[in-house]
Amino acid sequence: MLRGALIGCGFFAVNQLHAWRDVAGARIVALCDRDGERLQGAGRRFGIDRLYDDAAALFAGERLDFVDIATTVPSHRPLVELAARHSVPVICQKPLAATLEDAAAMTAACAAAGIPMMVHENFRWQTPIQAVGRIIASGRIGEVFWGRVSFRSAYDVFSGQPYLATGERFIIEDLGIHMLDIARFLFGEVDRLTARTRRVNPAIRGEDVATILLGHSSGATSIVDCSYATRLETEPFPETVIEVDGSHGTIRLQQGYRMIVTDRSGTERYDAAPRLLPWAEPPWHAIQESVLAIQQHWADCLRTGHEPATSGRDNLKTLALVDAAYRSAETGWAITPEPPAP
Repeated sequence: MLRGALIGCGFFAVNQLHAWRDVAGARIVALCDRDGERLQGAGRRFGIDRLYDDAAALFAGERLDFVDIATTVPSHRPLVELAARHSVPVICQKPLAATLEDAAAMTAACAAAGIPMMVHENFRWQTPIQAVGRIIASGRIGEVFWGRVSFRSAYDVFSGQPYLATGERFIIEDLGIHMLDIARFLFGEVDRLTARTRRVNPAIRGEDVATILLGHSSGATSIVDCSYATRLETEPFPETVIEVDGSHGTIRLQQGYRMIVTDRSGTERYDAAPRLLPWAEPPWHAIQESVLAIQQHWADCLRTGHEPATSGRDNLKTLALVDAAYRSAETGWAITPEPPAP
């Protein structure tokens, strides 16, 4: 049984703690958070009595097979590098770092320590998105030449995570990173992008609307668009809508997790809805299920020695797209993403 610790017991970490209870072959044996009340509350709720308010004390006091870092971005680099100094494999919440340089340094530190590192980039693990990926991989719709990955909503994300309203960057860094990772997962690497952003909500500092045009090395073109300023008849949060055109057919993942596949033999309709886990709650259940999926993948990789699909090395490519999107939005230019060497 793999023994893990979780650092950071805030808003989203509750989902991770629930999921760790369901992961086969791993368990969380210790918690760490600088907020004593929050730390004690999480310990009581999940029956964990090894509690630390200092990460250095955690690593000194525990024998760990991995650490799950669920803190905010500014603390990621020192915590990952601390884990590397103790040779403890690390899974870290996205976004991995505020800069590409920091992300590359973190990835390099883990590589130098000989430990695996994974980024908790969980949207690609959602049941409907995995279903789209399987159909593309099967060749059923032929060669993909166009796609769209879209997340448009008016959901108030700021009530649960008020810090999101205070940063100079918002939707690309927090949500668009997921959409860009999905585009890479479905359509391949990106060699050119152009982005436009806008702030519609006057009560926040960062952008809440973004549209990004991607040119993929495969020859496909895709559009990533995301908005927290789009009011619809039926609120779709937190669903991702996907459209894919191929040389032999199309895929349409629609609101309500309805998937329509049309090829030369006709049209089929599927229910691609995620499971409602016992501890999950709509509408968050699609994300909550994907948290379990990615954490199970991490545990499986630790046991088998395989590189995680969203390793630190892989995530540098997604972060390069985030960086390029902001530069394109600022300059108006098309940008060639350049992920740093880990």
